[in-house]
Amino acid sequence: MSNPIANPLTTRFGRLRTFFLLYVSEGIPLGFTATVIATQMRRDGLDPAVIGAYVGSLYLPWAFKWAFGPIVDTITSNRFGRRRTWIVGAQLGMMATLLIAWSIDFSGAIGLFTAVIFVHNVCSAAQDVAIDALAVQVLPEDERGTANGFMFAGQFMGQALGGGGVLLISALLPANSSFLLVVVLLGLILVTVSWRIREPSFVPAWALVEQGRDAWRRIVGEITGFMRAAGRAFIGSRAASIGVAFALLPLGAYALSLSLQSNLAVELGLSDDEIGVLSLWSSLTAASGSVVGGWLSDRYGRRRMIALFIVLTTLPTLWLAVQMQSVGHIMPADVTQASLALAPAALVSTFWGVCIVFSFVLGLTSGSTVALFMDITTPAVAATQFTAYMALSNLVVTYTATWQGMSISHYGYPLTLALDATAGVVCILLLPWLGNVRSARAPAAVAA
Repeated sequence: MSNPIANPLTTRFGRLRTFFLLYVSEGIPLGFTATVIATQMRRDGLDPAVIGAYVGSLYLPWAFKWAFGPIVDTITSNRFGRRRTWIVGAQLGMMATLLIAWSIDFSGAIGLFTAVIFVHNVCSAAQDVAIDALAVQVLPEDERGTANGFMFAGQFMGQALGGGGVLLISALLPANSSFLLVVVLLGLILVTVSWRIREPSFVPAWALVEQGRDAWRRIVGEITGFMRAAGRAFIGSRAASIGVAFALLPLGAYALSLSLQSNLAVELGLSDDEIGVLSLWSSLTAASGSVVGGWLSDRYGRRRMIALFIVLTTLPTLWLAVQMQSVGHIMPADVTQASLALAPAALVSTFWGVCIVFSFVLGLTSGSTVALFMDITTPAVAATQFTAYMALSNLVVTYTATWQGMSISHYGYPLTLALDATAGVVCILLLPWLGNVRSARAPAAVAA
């Protein structure tokens, strides 16, 4: 019998704990780079357009995560572990890139800094593919639902820890040591979790790692096959075809979940501790909202609930726009000036309230729209098509964060918030044509 202490994958508790903590390791750097660094960038006076482009770049590797699958499957070490090789390697890469970024002054070299963080997120996306592949390989069928719940909970917890948690702790640490703190957290997970993984032996017949030419031919073949299968799936039904356009649109207002929130928090005079608390509450309310949203969409109808949730995302967004317009807080302030005027207390209170409410509603939308994408996925190519929809959704976050940063700089906060709310409801026009295309004769595959 395998030793559960030496190999946590041999027991149910060990597997759940392992995948929970592996997903924590994904959430920590995302929360850190999207919340802590974006906040510091604004404090150092970087333009919102620059910060928006930076935040947009964080999600770009995840839009092409599907391309890592054939590489992770083919280029690996059977001796060290086919999945463990990539998980450990990716975590080492994430730690190394953070240490490199630590030495870069982003105020004077934002392009280089963004490029290094981009590579960091490439490593994180590759790790995600390897973790999911390991889960498919080792989780019994009756554990997969529970394990997926723990995995997403771990990601939310990681984002809360890497974002709000690091902001709160940073006040007690030497200046600019938050990078090192995140590296230490990732290192603890690597040593106590990832290194201890002992996956079952499995060498597929096509695993010709020693023959580089054959390996790369397989990678190219799988990527080409993915593109062809996704294309066929997208034209396989009207709902699937319209789903492409739906996935390429913002599903509700997004601004209060992207760099605009960090920019505005600094301008309104919130301390790092206060921003940390706000980030923690936002993560918790979003997590609870995703559970509630999925349940409501099952009970009262997917498209009806999604349309309602999307409209609800615009309400706190528009309310903040109205309040900012009424007090004259239009354009970004120069936060490097000592004479920066204090924001009205009512506006600060409004900002806190709308951020918390928006996070919950965003969770409602996320929990239900993922289920909708599953509904319109053709069972025969479920993994391919669903993965492509998720990739397109990540691409939306990238271009939305980018245009909003430029819009803030040129037109100010109220108009950007109004444009965000307007763009967010366009997708509702497509909902009536997004019916369920599942067939009773062909059960849906489980999407990775």
